[in-house]
Amino acid sequence: MEWWLALSLMLGSLIILMLLGLPVAFSFLVISFVFITVFMGIQVGPRQLVLSMFDSITKFSLTPIPFFVIMGEVLLHSGLGTRALNAMSNWVGAIPGRLSVITLLSGGLFASLSGSTLANTAMLGSLMVPEMRNRGYGKTVTVGPILASGALAMVIPPSALAVLLGSLAEVSIGKLLIAALIPGFLLLTFFLLYTVIVCWIDPSQAPSYEVETVSFREKLISTIRDLVPMGFVIFLVLGLIFLGVATPTESAALGGVGSIILAALYGGLTFDMIKKSMIGTLKVTVMILTIIAGSSAFSQILSFSGAGRAFVDMMIGLPLAPIGIVVSMVVIVIVMGVFMDQVSIMMITTPIFMPVIHALGFDPIWFLVLVLIALEIGQLTPPVGLALFVMKSVTPPDISIKDIYKASLPYVAVEFIALALLITVPAITLWLPYYIK
Repeated sequence: MEWWLALSLMLGSLIILMLLGLPVAFSFLVISFVFITVFMGIQVGPRQLVLSMFDSITKFSLTPIPFFVIMGEVLLHSGLGTRALNAMSNWVGAIPGRLSVITLLSGGLFASLSGSTLANTAMLGSLMVPEMRNRGYGKTVTVGPILASGALAMVIPPSALAVLLGSLAEVSIGKLLIAALIPGFLLLTFFLLYTVIVCWIDPSQAPSYEVETVSFREKLISTIRDLVPMGFVIFLVLGLIFLGVATPTESAALGGVGSIILAALYGGLTFDMIKKSMIGTLKVTVMILTIIAGSSAFSQILSFSGAGRAFVDMMIGLPLAPIGIVVSMVVIVIVMGVFMDQVSIMMITTPIFMPVIHALGFDPIWFLVLVLIALEIGQLTPPVGLALFVMKSVTPPDISIKDIYKASLPYVAVEFIALALLITVPAITLWLPYYIK
């Protein structure tokens, strides 16, 4: 069978199964079973599939995933996130779009604590939309900042998707998490600048209101009480990796323990909170491990059929400069993000794109950060960005899905600008990981 025919049949069958509603992980498993049987025979194929799946999910590099997930679940269900938001709002003065700015700053903080885009969007939407609408804020500057800051959790570490992507690509999880730090906060800065400028040019979008005066002493107390402990959890997760004191697994475990201790100290460690956190962690972890197992089997079939190697040769042979090939692959991820969920895209593209990146001599960490941002753009891009539908679920009826689409587009444009900058200047992404011991 010609490589292009094998690749077309596998990808086409995969997309059909997902369109029929079969879960992503099971779609990959079905396709992997069928084609490995075709290529290797009924006697050898299924046995090789099982061995490949077992090997893929017994890697030590995957152990941070449940710890990162439980950390975010505990912080979400214990109410610590709300306390941090209130403390942060005390420091934001009467600037244009004050509530939008608070939303973006809080989203950046929660992104570094939860690692979940959808959880971030749901929490910020529930907390901020009623207040912003009561203050007369326009729909665009209400919904847009929540979507943008929620999506930051995909890039700003600890990101569960970054861990999954790094595992699929077989790169250092620690280096990938650290490399995503500066691009994530660069995106946050761009979002803040855009929002303030828009609200300054058109004050009707964010009417000013009298801000309750809070003394410096009260600001300091709330910061020490509600924000500094969050910084301690962030240090456990990222600081220890950066200093070389702990591995990603060890720092993730410490972050999970730290979040539980904080919940206990602040009176949020209840049986109901523990139950919700454990159920959420179990669901997400099982889903991710099943996805990795299916993706590993899919990668092996690509290799066995010869499609993977032939695709690499074809890409290298294109009449484009190497950087043009990279841009083409990033654009493919973005276009796929308009129609598919992020996990599906990662599972389809990673086994195909990573050999090309290695063959061209580019740093895989840099490319994976670009992919994360491209996937983040997909979360915000109509018609099927998951964050858009989560946003709709927590907004009042007067905000339609059309309003949400309209609010997301300016922030998508800002992300394109940041993405172009990171492609042009790779050092922005790569300088910090080199300091990891």
